Amino acid sequence: MQIANTETVPNGEVVEVLGVARGNTVEARNVGRDITQGIRNVFGGELKAYSELLTKARDEAITRMEEDAERMGADAVVNVRLETSQVTDGGAEVLAYGTAVRLE
Repeated sequence: MQIANTETVPNGEVVEVLGVARGNTVEARNVGRDITQGIRNVFGGELKAYSELLTKARDEAITRMEEDAERMGADAVVNVRLETSQVTDGGAEVLAYGTAVRLE
């Protein structure tokens, strides 16, 4: 499965558009992370635990989008976008979506 944030895939001609492929996940912080990251927030610097949490969530959302595209019979997903939104206090959704296509 090829994934691209552009309208086309190098060396591939889109011959059929199958629809929107999407995948999402919701991740929540935990108390232990909040304490250590709160201390770090006072002194400045990267909040690594939160960065790792969001990286994991993005990877999971992209994997689920790929699985959705495979169910549609796609060879690629183009125009891929990622969105993040807070769904609850301490919880964020990451959504990956794009156009599932068949290539020549």
